[in-house]
Amino acid sequence: MLAFTRVVEAKTFTAAADRLGWSKSVVSRRIAELEDRLGVRLLNRSTRRLSLTEPGRAYYDRCASILSQIEETEAAVSSLNMEPRGLLRINAPHSFTLRHLSGVFAQFLQRYPEVSIDLALNDRVVDLIDEGFDVAVRIGVLQDSVLISRRLAPLRRVLCASPDYLARHGVPATPDALADHEVHVYTNAAQPGQVRIRRPDGRMATVRLNGRLRANNGDLLVQVAAQGVGIVLSPTFLVAGDIESGALIQVLADHEVEDQGAIYAVYPHNRHLSAKVRALVDFLAGRFCPDPPWDRLIDAAAGGSEGEAPAQQHEHL
Repeated sequence: MLAFTRVVEAKTFTAAADRLGWSKSVVSRRIAELEDRLGVRLLNRSTRRLSLTEPGRAYYDRCASILSQIEETEAAVSSLNMEPRGLLRINAPHSFTLRHLSGVFAQFLQRYPEVSIDLALNDRVVDLIDEGFDVAVRIGVLQDSVLISRRLAPLRRVLCASPDYLARHGVPATPDALADHEVHVYTNAAQPGQVRIRRPDGRMATVRLNGRLRANNGDLLVQVAAQGVGIVLSPTFLVAGDIESGALIQVLADHEVEDQGAIYAVYPHNRHLSAKVRALVDFLAGRFCPDPPWDRLIDAAAGGSEGEAPAQQHEHL
């Protein structure tokens, strides 16, 4: 099986023998013995080239898959006792990484001195296999069925605005009241310009966001809202500090924005879990929990009055 597969991949007996470290005669004999045992011809031989017969093509496809699985299994088992080493190519979202992963990566590099990191920051969904990444951190609903995922933390989103904005424009008390406000739009969201909100009684409301500001960076939207312009719908990992400091106030805190996935580490399923990938994924998972620190800050801040705005009454519809 191995000799046949290598001959097909190398396209000549001589090249296959070189790869295997065998003599050409040994490779040729192994192929002949295989054909005798199967009772079919697998290769068409000529003085100029080799080609697969129809049974040979079917047999090669099966063999290649089996040998790949064997190699991955052996590599995975051997990696269990290996110290992580080598280059890790990582893709991660810009804002989340700067706020919550820079320190984690620093600790990881200190823990594993034989590992180096090539980190690409952006908010687009990259093709890990085509672009050569080992691991990605993804936020939201996963779409790639070819990826293995490890949940790192929940993803919560909240609506918030500055005290100045709420004093001037009022505090929305229901999802319907958001129609009278400018709610900024994050264009990389699963459904940009729309959000589903669960009322305290469990009923769902679908709200269209009509803000004049649209952007593909959540930090920018948060900063604009903190300066008194509009309401922002943001992940808690971006606004927890601003809510704790009072720069932003959560509105509709007794409502719940519909869940849109979680925070994950993902990697291709067709690669064995190398020691360096295993170490990184375990390290990331160990730094977060079902109740991450940014959500604890949000919940603590919610203990105060929701949407307090000086000299301004709540809106009701």
